[in-house]
Amino acid sequence: MKALVIHAPHDLRVEERAVEALGPHDIAVKIAAGGICGSDLHYYHQGGFGTVRIKEPMILGHEIAGVVDAVGPAVVALKPGDRVAVSPSRPCGQCRYCREGRHNHCLNMRFYGSAMPFPHIQGAFREVLVCDAVQAHRVADHVSLSEAAFAEPLAVCLHAVRRAGAVLGKRVLVTGCGPIGALCALAARAAGAAEIVATDIAEAPIAMARRLGVDRAVNTATEPQALADYEADKGSFDVLFEASGNGGALTGALAALRPGGIVVQVGTGGEFAIPISVLVAKELELRGSFRFHEEFALAVAMLGAGRIDVGPLLTATFPVDRAVEAFDLASDRSRAMKVQLAFA
Repeated sequence: MKALVIHAPHDLRVEERAVEALGPHDIAVKIAAGGICGSDLHYYHQGGFGTVRIKEPMILGHEIAGVVDAVGPAVVALKPGDRVAVSPSRPCGQCRYCREGRHNHCLNMRFYGSAMPFPHIQGAFREVLVCDAVQAHRVADHVSLSEAAFAEPLAVCLHAVRRAGAVLGKRVLVTGCGPIGALCALAARAAGAAEIVATDIAEAPIAMARRLGVDRAVNTATEPQALADYEADKGSFDVLFEASGNGGALTGALAALRPGGIVVQVGTGGEFAIPISVLVAKELELRGSFRFHEEFALAVAMLGAGRIDVGPLLTATFPVDRAVEAFDLASDRSRAMKVQLAFA
């Protein structure tokens, strides 16, 4: 089968790899659609992020959907021909955090396309993926496999909204209008947020946020004082979803948060300098949000129920043989929101 393998920064190759053996509880999925994620782009451009670096060739990809091709003898819930979204998260189920219900913090996590452990966890950008049947979730007939491949980033954002607590009737600020920021806005709206304001420093993501129906979207590069009106009387917003991974975006938004406001840091980046005096004086709560677990099934269900429309976020689809072209487009925020690869 064909697989998309990263060897070093800008050394991305389509290679032949053997299809893995099918175990009794496994299924083989013919991958149809795979979304290029920010972490994939970090591996492509920098060879990793933070302290994580590629130490051996690694198949990329973790936002995937396809069609079941074969099932192991112990699998009863799925059959060949079923259309599925596949969760890239494979916790062990046995460690202390799994037993506590914190599966996203599993000590033995096997997350597709991750160079965190060594040997690396090979990813899902391949023609045939063999996975545990419990990772696959059947997709509604009217949901395209391209849409189904959004289940993973949507699950990330559903987990972020869960970390914020109840957002029903709340005023929400989202900083960073890339795919994750946009999906955070949609997830917050689905959870009952009363008002959503989004910011970015590029016009194309701002235009997308407006298209998705946020109450206000502002370009803080051209309008640096755009949040000033929200700073009166110690702030206006109840919740901030910081999705840019930029320290300046975080610190610039704190003045617009009301006392007791909650900051959910979703985006990852370098080291931030946080004004602790502001957090103390306004009694703000800073919460991290990392991956997901049960939210993946919820994401698939919400897509099937039509509660969230991810269609506008898909910019383009490329065959896997044009992966370099696809990655280059996905890297250009002025032209792309979400770019996917087609494997069939």
